[in-house]
Amino acid sequence: MAPSYEALRLGRGGTMVASCLQDVFCLPALSTSVAEARRHVVFRLRSWGVVEDTRDSAELVVSELFTNAVRHTSSEEVRCSLQLIGTRLRLEVADQGCARSVPQARSVGVDQEGGRGLMLVEALSEAWGVRAEHGGTGRAVWAYLV
Repeated sequence: MAPSYEALRLGRGGTMVASCLQDVFCLPALSTSVAEARRHVVFRLRSWGVVEDTRDSAELVVSELFTNAVRHTSSEEVRCSLQLIGTRLRLEVADQGCARSVPQARSVGVDQEGGRGLMLVEALSEAWGVRAEHGGTGRAVWAYLV
């Protein structure tokens, strides 16, 4: 029998079917909410039995995406969703909009203090991207981790 931390269950006919675990939460678009988002994600992933390396990567990815949503939009709240299918984790952070540009990884100089967040997301993720949210005014940035 498959351990529960692998998020597997037996389907009809005795075949293995990957179950889907999900969580969604919203927080005010404040810099103080970033730490709360990290804590929530780590707690939820630990309760689902996700391995430490993936939890650590997810904590950093959510921190970067949530920070960007707070810093670069005029949102009142930010929504974060987690979805675990088998051992594949999908994270998504959605804002309410009014960002000046489309999120993209960019090169920055060694002496620049910021601007590396999406480079980290790209390095830690199997894939990541951006989609329209809130009727086209907001954006959702998603990432897949394994």
